[in-house]
Amino acid sequence: MFCLLSVASGSVIAENRADVRTGLDVLEGEAFLRLEGKRVGLITNRTGINREGKSNVELFLGSKVKLVALFSPEHGLFSDVERSVDSSIDPRTGLPIFSLYGETRRPTKTMLEGIDVLVFDIQDVGVRFYTYITTMAYAMEEAGKAGISFMVLDRPNPINGLKVEGPVLDRERLSFTGYFPLPVRHGMTVGELANLFNQENRLGANLEVVKMQGWQRSYWFDDIALPWVNPSPNIRNLRQATLYPAIGLLESTNLSVGRGTEAPFEVLGAPWIKASRLTNSLNNRKIPGVEFRPFHFIPDSDRYALKQCHGIQIAVTDRNLFQPVTCGLEIAKVLCQLYPRQFQSEKLLNLVGAEDIVQRLRRHRPTAEIRKAYQFHLDDFLGLRTQYLLYQ
Repeated sequence: MFCLLSVASGSVIAENRADVRTGLDVLEGEAFLRLEGKRVGLITNRTGINREGKSNVELFLGSKVKLVALFSPEHGLFSDVERSVDSSIDPRTGLPIFSLYGETRRPTKTMLEGIDVLVFDIQDVGVRFYTYITTMAYAMEEAGKAGISFMVLDRPNPINGLKVEGPVLDRERLSFTGYFPLPVRHGMTVGELANLFNQENRLGANLEVVKMQGWQRSYWFDDIALPWVNPSPNIRNLRQATLYPAIGLLESTNLSVGRGTEAPFEVLGAPWIKASRLTNSLNNRKIPGVEFRPFHFIPDSDRYALKQCHGIQIAVTDRNLFQPVTCGLEIAKVLCQLYPRQFQSEKLLNLVGAEDIVQRLRRHRPTAEIRKAYQFHLDDFLGLRTQYLLYQ
């Protein structure tokens, strides 16, 4: 266990948390010998830090690693951009920063010239439609084609690696927000997913996963002695990451999910919702581990910018009982019932990803029936998943 630890970002880690070492920490502990003499392209963002808060870029440049290029995912190298990102030059190091969320979402042959190994080191949030895992998979595909090795520095699933939940993506709906038929909450680390993608999609990548040390599947992020860094502009704490599988599930519809407020993914609303009506309907369902409160807000950006929205604030009362995907589906079902004309329920398909489930929601079918309808595919995934788990 660690004692009190201050990190470069100014955050503080409480004592008595588990001593977990990420793949980056493990690599650093080995003096980066696995990469010595190799020309490295690093796919990363602000979350790529060691347990003392030092960036992987700083650590690589201070070692015998020959870092020749940086690659950034959605939200850019500094995890703060809410639009497409241009390639640029890093003013701190003079290294090229190749954007994988701009003109291309894959490394091109030109980008990969002079690189021996691509290293992926980004904190994921454990949800199918969070795009960093697709960026990893696309980069693995291109590395395989180019004969370049691929290394993943593993990091924790912040919402724990035990819980797996929700509809599995229809195979015909694969996209940048759904690279593989995963359930909404997959309960895996990026290293485990890399192995699964490589094997099941036959990518042929020369893949090495640098495993964590000390991580257990039951750990939430605040159970471990690692500094929190916002993985994207609107996931600012573990509370929001916990709610993301529920509220992010609804984001492709005509709802505000709190972007442009102080509490993204903790609130939800629209100008046409009656807050008290929605709150009462949801609380009457007695969804385990969560409470709903009426909430009124005006987003300063994104959907309904500068317009009064009415809806709910979501408070998780017991995260171990809380089933976020089930909660998100319950919210969708209630909105379908209360606002059949206003709520654009057909757009749920974009992120729910399973047409049969969306049709059942829109027909107001019982929750037990909806869960039973996706359980068969979920059980299949659970069987597949066991082959790729790296931790107890």
